[in-house]
Amino acid sequence: MNKKFKQIIGDNMHFEIKQIGTIYSPFKKMEEAPIQPRFSDKPGKIEVFPEYKEGLKDLEGFSHIILLYYFHLAKEEQLIIRPFMEPDKPKGIFATRYNKRPNKIGLSICEIDKIENNIIYVKYIDVLDQTPLIDIKPLVPLFDFRNIEKIKVGWLSNKKERPKQ
Repeated sequence: MNKKFKQIIGDNMHFEIKQIGTIYSPFKKMEEAPIQPRFSDKPGKIEVFPEYKEGLKDLEGFSHIILLYYFHLAKEEQLIIRPFMEPDKPKGIFATRYNKRPNKIGLSICEIDKIENNIIYVKYIDVLDQTPLIDIKPLVPLFDFRNIEKIKVGWLSNKKERPKQ
């Protein structure tokens, strides 16, 4: 850490993140939810709180959004986990998208179906019902992907589909 920065903030940095809305889905329990949007065929609804509605201006021109949210039901933190796709081989939490993360921040990419007032209707939701929304960003391939043909996916390289449970 930059010494000057450390002098200003001290050793323990804390953030306050505002909830800007709520994500609604058909998934009430973690066992019901797909592990990623790719494995979902369910629609969802994103309610943006009225005080943030103005921030939705021009979002209708995008086909996909990145949702950042808080894993509000993940009570514990684990740095080593057993992922669904390789439960017999423990992995570091940062090599997965598992919910028991130190900061409990989740990410999903969903397709926009329509936007009405302060509600975004999406396709392919994988988030639990009533999850706190902390941010929305448009997916922009030109900005979000560089050298896509060189992207490596680590231990997931031989995985095609979610294993049957």
